[in-house]
Amino acid sequence: MICFPNAKINLGLHITSKRKDGYHDIETCMVPIPLFDALEMVIENKTIFETSGLAIPGEEKDNLILKALKLIRKDFSDLPQVHIHLHKNIPMGAGLGGGSADGAFALTLMNKLFDLYLDDFILEDYAAQLGSDCPFFIENKPKIATGRGEILEPVDVDLKGDYILLIKPPVHVGTKEAYAGVSPKKPETDLKSLLKDKGSWKEKLVNDFEASIFPQYPEIAEIKAKLYEMGAYYSAMSGSGSTVFGLFNEIPPKSVWPSEYFVFEGLV
Repeated sequence: MICFPNAKINLGLHITSKRKDGYHDIETCMVPIPLFDALEMVIENKTIFETSGLAIPGEEKDNLILKALKLIRKDFSDLPQVHIHLHKNIPMGAGLGGGSADGAFALTLMNKLFDLYLDDFILEDYAAQLGSDCPFFIENKPKIATGRGEILEPVDVDLKGDYILLIKPPVHVGTKEAYAGVSPKKPETDLKSLLKDKGSWKEKLVNDFEASIFPQYPEIAEIKAKLYEMGAYYSAMSGSGSTVFGLFNEIPPKSVWPSEYFVFEGLV
């Protein structure tokens, strides 16, 4: 059985407060985009995990797919062994939620493969144990995310028919580094209200990480400026990673980027 975990972008990202548990409360709108990994699971006589595509840093035991399998097996101990293959196409540490998507899609895939018949709210509870962004990928629809990112509320955001251009330079922005440069504050304008008017996004829809990250990494700021020069009606950094996206009403003009950049263009 195979599925295709997709990436996400953030429309606005406000860091609203520092929590007692060391995390931060945020407010953002997450939207799925058509950039995919591929994840296959087949019942076997022993569990095997293998990957292809982009190299995945870190230890195998820390992969969210294996953590998802461990979570499910804790409650369903008689499950068969599986052969898992992940083809990695979504860049990591990019603010695109690729690892979170892999973990969440592993849960939904196991739900089908093992005939567990778990409702989405139960899968979201499992996903929240994997990571803050993971529950979003269970329903995989535009949502306002608050709390650490795990509290989800449906929102009417329609980007269908728009084009997206993603640019990721070979720059790594660590999550701790990103949060260290932010002074939490309540946003001046209600995010849900802002999202209703695409014409206001360029001026008012803000990713709070940009204010501290752009001075440290001018290359990222330059990408955003270029996307606006190309005619994007909105451009921003996604999450806390180094990816910048541009949204266009029409197919973006042809452009040349350095060969070491990750570039993706698609119809949302």
